[in-house]
Amino acid sequence: MIRKVFGLVSISALVFVVSCAASSTIGDYAEPAATGQFDAPDSGGDADPASDAGLTKYCASDKCPTGLTTCPGSRFPCDVDLRNDAKNCGACGVVCPQLDPNRETFTCVEGRCVLSCGRAPNTTLDCDGIVDNGCETDPHTNENCSSCGDTCSADKPCLKQDFLGTTFACGCPAGLTYCGGWISCVDTRNNDFNCGGCNTACDLSGAGLPAYPHSYYGCINNQCGKFKCEPWWVDFDGVRENGCELPLKTHENCSDVGDQCAPDQECGQDPNGNVQCMCPPGQTFCKDSCDGEFCTGTCHDLSSDTDNCGACGASCTPGISTTETSCNYGVCAANCGKGRADCNGNFDDFCEVNTDSDPRNCGACGHVCDAIAGQACVGGQCVVEACPDGGTTEVTR
Repeated sequence: MIRKVFGLVSISALVFVVSCAASSTIGDYAEPAATGQFDAPDSGGDADPASDAGLTKYCASDKCPTGLTTCPGSRFPCDVDLRNDAKNCGACGVVCPQLDPNRETFTCVEGRCVLSCGRAPNTTLDCDGIVDNGCETDPHTNENCSSCGDTCSADKPCLKQDFLGTTFACGCPAGLTYCGGWISCVDTRNNDFNCGGCNTACDLSGAGLPAYPHSYYGCINNQCGKFKCEPWWVDFDGVRENGCELPLKTHENCSDVGDQCAPDQECGQDPNGNVQCMCPPGQTFCKDSCDGEFCTGTCHDLSSDTDNCGACGASCTPGISTTETSCNYGVCAANCGKGRADCNGNFDDFCEVNTDSDPRNCGACGHVCDAIAGQACVGGQCVVEACPDGGTTEVTR
């Protein structure tokens, strides 16, 4: 069949033009002499000769657009992007290093392997600038506290500033004292194990003082032996004999006196230890563990959460890497990912076709590029270029 492919040179919105590199320049970014472009799926039929004036003919091209190439391991022509392929970064076979994935990662950016250090809570630093040893520095040393070169003195060492240890700084925050141990910075005015000073622990039994329910004797205003309530209990009525009688993990008093949960909520605890009414409207409390009626867990929207779809713990994990899953009104659905399609209807190899690069299914199942001309499929479109004779010869496709 004789097929003309026309494009208006003056109207760039109709034709997306990209530069092409010959297949002999594998991994090379040298600009070629010719230009190429993409051909959208053809509706068929010949163009009206009367409308040919002022138009440029385009022919099937076997040349790769700039940045793309065909490597020895390629499955299709021009299916390797040297700008962002970590296994062919800048040139075929150039593999970005893979060191410790918990400390650093390498990505291919514009044809160069770029090192990225870990972020909180596994923060790491590259302080020596040597790529081969990755992110060699931890951000909690006195020589490099939080960032490279930030040094701390012996009396104000590099310390974590939160319970999870995601931030570090020299010394303790205002009002706290450095006492060592896992929780390095403490308030010695009310700390039962560092009362009035570091390592001064109180006798929590009270050493012969009367014992009351849900209470103990600890540190208040730098002094031991003071009546205190157990965590999440309060002495609401002020009667010492019945101890700390009011729990703060109930529907009526959730985290504080008078904080009542709504009828469709329950008092629970999140993974960070916060006691609160669970959950906001539209979300369900998925419980991880319970102590009696009080539970710890997280809130999820069961209508759209792919890890809790329709029920807590019901995951829409895809069984095949080429699929994408979604949770639609509490029901898991599998779809082909971007640039993939199910062309044979076989669920065992669901989404088996790469419509971005397969010239036999370019952009859609059954849309075939010109195999005789070696036409490549790039981004779901068959590659074309201006006909070499300036548009005077029709090309058989």
